[in-house]
Amino acid sequence: MTWANELIEGHPGNDLALIDDDGTDISYAGLRDAVGEMVAVMRGHGVRPGDRCMIVAENTALVAVTLLAAARLRAWFVPVNARLSEGELDAIRDHATPRLTIFTTGVSENARAHAKRLGAMAGARVLGAPVVSCVAEAAVPEPLQDAPGTQVAALIYTSGTTGAPKGVMLSHDSLVFNARSAQKARDLTPGDRIALVLPLTHIMALSTALLAALSAGASVRLLSRFSVDTQLAALTEGDTIMPAVPQIYRQILSQLDAGEARLNAPALRQIGCGGAPLDPALKTRIETRFALPLTNGYGMTEAGPGIASTAYGPYRPDGSVGFVYPQCAVRVAMPDKAGVGELEFTGPAVMLGYYKNTDATTKAFAPDGWLRTGDLAKIDADGAIHIVGRRRELIIRSGFNVYPAEVEAALLACEGVTQAAVVGRPIADNEEIIAFVTVHGALAPEEISAALRRRLAPYKRPQHVIIVGHLPLTAAGKVKKHALVETYKDQLRAETT
Repeated sequence: MTWANELIEGHPGNDLALIDDDGTDISYAGLRDAVGEMVAVMRGHGVRPGDRCMIVAENTALVAVTLLAAARLRAWFVPVNARLSEGELDAIRDHATPRLTIFTTGVSENARAHAKRLGAMAGARVLGAPVVSCVAEAAVPEPLQDAPGTQVAALIYTSGTTGAPKGVMLSHDSLVFNARSAQKARDLTPGDRIALVLPLTHIMALSTALLAALSAGASVRLLSRFSVDTQLAALTEGDTIMPAVPQIYRQILSQLDAGEARLNAPALRQIGCGGAPLDPALKTRIETRFALPLTNGYGMTEAGPGIASTAYGPYRPDGSVGFVYPQCAVRVAMPDKAGVGELEFTGPAVMLGYYKNTDATTKAFAPDGWLRTGDLAKIDADGAIHIVGRRRELIIRSGFNVYPAEVEAALLACEGVTQAAVVGRPIADNEEIIAFVTVHGALAPEEISAALRRRLAPYKRPQHVIIVGHLPLTAAGKVKKHALVETYKDQLRAETT
């Protein structure tokens, strides 16, 4: 099981592999040396095949090195966002029971705080700096499997937008399949450089950006935190590919439109989007400003993550997530009259299951083994997939199905609305629709409601539009919809009264 070695062994040693957050260049030879150093560190702490190795991190080269070293030892790599609260981190750590926990203290105040609280100590050096870690001597390794398709390589905890996070077990084959699929979809070559601010603790960045680039002999610029200035500076310096989420593009466009920033991207050849629904109007603005088509994609941690991308078909001007990955298939289960139903998926990268959660694993799969995504979708005659919303988020208003994603798209089309999240709330044998929005400038709820009357059927219009200062987010940057009503209960009560 040598995929971690093969991934980085075949490239010329002098070629650039990573640009660390502090601007340090790391060649492929340097990366190979660092992986060897980390393997020695792990062995020194008693890490065995089947042990879990956790890293509490923001983007830095140490994350890549830890992943590759853990894979070489056949340990499980467990990345956790350093911005999690103490309670969130401790819950994951108690569940994963890692033997070794590493902290990226060099780039993250949050990681430093967690390290201090948990009694971590500085030890042997990797990439020229001491590795800050703590060891749990009582940790018990999991049994080894003989095949890369059944041996766990990574344990990725879901972001928990709708409840407690679960540990998704992804095999070595899953990581390789997604990395090489993304490599081919982007047509990556050694001359490419990805400007990566999306967190490596999320499978999207880890597999389809970092590992895809390493597979191709390309390089990755690691940005620990997003700012418009740092992102645009990376493009000015010749980065060729920029994956992002819609909110990142919104912030960039806002500064560009206001004349507060300037776009100079001499080598940029591809821009991509994922992780959240894409408003077609935003897509048009992005493509106009960057003078490039915007690739849109869809996936989930349980798929490792790739399910669909517009890279696999003709250009789409709408908000479609594109076409299913090669060697994979999708279907809509129990579609309604409009063709909308739960999207189900099968492919070589699907998870092995949820760690220590047999019941949740069983519920995640249809009887014939297809993965239940939990997302509502419809599929065009040409195979293009449209995500309508989350099955658990479906609102039934006066007997009509209301999909929050559609209402959120209408809200984002209203001038001045910068973010939107829609939830349902039971009331007297019905459900009411509540919209939480952030706005730019002076904008009243009544103005937003008036704009929605031109865009939505009556049964789709929110009964309450609540303007808030911010939307609560998970560490992966997704809105915590389950927390909205409780977080803003006082504003909602006042508005309702």
